[in-house]
Amino acid sequence: MPKPVIPSRRALRDIDDAWSYYLGEAGAAVAERFLDALEAAATLLGRQPGIGSPRWAHELNVEGLRCWSLTGYPYLLFYFEHDDAVELARLLHAANDIPASLAEPDTP
Repeated sequence: MPKPVIPSRRALRDIDDAWSYYLGEAGAAVAERFLDALEAAATLLGRQPGIGSPRWAHELNVEGLRCWSLTGYPYLLFYFEHDDAVELARLLHAANDIPASLAEPDTP
């Protein structure tokens, strides 16, 4: 049975920022395809949460952190698998300084 994928507040802001960027720079069709790719990735992670790479967990010493590339877009989904859900922690552009971005405090 698939697990629900629940975005953190920070992930929701990341998603909104990326969507707004695509909407402003490439138009509504590209922004909608971005959301479709994100939804497809979330569905896949809910069904098979172990498929993401643990690379950043090892490099940053963050137990349980996994990463999955968003198909067709230069974004990485960072998430944790829990017993009852998958927590989407961040959505980061692949060109970002990943360690610094993951270390940013979550501000309201």
